[in-house]
Amino acid sequence: MTTTAIEAEGLVKTFGDNRAVDGVDLEVATGTVYGVLGPNGAGKTTTIRMLATLLRPDAGRASVFGHDVSREPFVVRQLIGVTGQYASVDETLSATENLLLFCRLNGLKGSAATRRTRDLLEEFSLTDAAARPLKNFSGGMRRRLDLAASLIAQPPLLFLDEPTTGLDPRTRAQMWETIRRLVATGSTVLLTTQYLDEADQLADRIAVIDRGRVVAEGTGDELKSSVGQQSLQLALVRPDDAPAAQAAVLDVLGVAATVSPEARRLTVPVADPARVTDLLVRLRGGGVDLDGLSMDKPTLDEVFLTLTGHDATDQSTTDRAAGSPEPEEISA
Repeated sequence: MTTTAIEAEGLVKTFGDNRAVDGVDLEVATGTVYGVLGPNGAGKTTTIRMLATLLRPDAGRASVFGHDVSREPFVVRQLIGVTGQYASVDETLSATENLLLFCRLNGLKGSAATRRTRDLLEEFSLTDAAARPLKNFSGGMRRRLDLAASLIAQPPLLFLDEPTTGLDPRTRAQMWETIRRLVATGSTVLLTTQYLDEADQLADRIAVIDRGRVVAEGTGDELKSSVGQQSLQLALVRPDDAPAAQAAVLDVLGVAATVSPEARRLTVPVADPARVTDLLVRLRGGGVDLDGLSMDKPTLDEVFLTLTGHDATDQSTTDRAAGSPEPEEISA
């Protein structure tokens, strides 16, 4: 098995006039969690669908464990599991019946299917609800069952497309532990998320994607250091003062400040903390009143704001994969 699980170069996908994915490059090492971070509409789901052989790229190339996703889709499908944003389980069946059905679809029958179903129900804390109709399941239970179904064949590569969206904090934490266990036993995980803390907690490397392009890539620490060793947070009393505050930051510190969408908060990368006093004097002299300030180590929030000019929860219409007309799928 190659040491590289995924290689993608120049992936492009368009829907009509919309360029949902615009030249994405990725390289994912075997046995790691690779996070693809971005807001809704950034192109994350479309990228996963191309890598998982569900969409044909319009340009570029991609391989999974050395197998081209366009020329060898059947081989690639035997190496991957996919958990999408929405549960693929059948609500008319119980948890046990759903898993037995997926077992049969994966070639497991009889006692082997029963044993695998029992193990997965226990692994995902669903044993007590095994016979319960899915219409009585919570959202978190459905997500756990969906992930269990994708693991029946124990694929070496697992695509998780926003697996914790809509989950309560306790269930999110349980999913995080499950993902860590998968990697500890040899799996590779490509995880898309719009939750900055999720990427920070789980991913060995992170690609920041916005409007269909990868705008930065590295470890969490590398991305944070790219916006400065520390960051200054300035809360403005009046949003209208944001342009004057930005000008003062640029003049005194020589860096650009990022303004939050509501124009009430500025994030400033700081290389020399001693010069912050000079900035405060300039702001006071210019009539810019502050509601508060703090000095912090940068977070992925600051990284995303600095790189894209907006936060990771902003929505756009860039990625229309879910709502576009039925796309062309790869055929063997």
